[in-house]
Amino acid sequence: MKNKVKLNRVMLDKTQEELAQAIGVSRQTIHAIERNKFVPSVQTAMRLANYFKLSVEELFELND
Repeated sequence: MKNKVKLNRVMLDKTQEELAQAIGVSRQTIHAIERNKFVPSVQTAMRLANYFKLSVEELFELND
């Protein structure tokens, strides 16, 4: 699953740690999501989308 988490985080000038604290996960989780090594739970995906004021569909792209 591709995502635009890093792009949006950098546009807001936030660190991985700041984003992680804001949505209640570890920095390592953000790192893994950004590198497409970890697919977040629906709850985490929704928290990320809300943080960036995007829909989940805008932030995450399903691969076929």
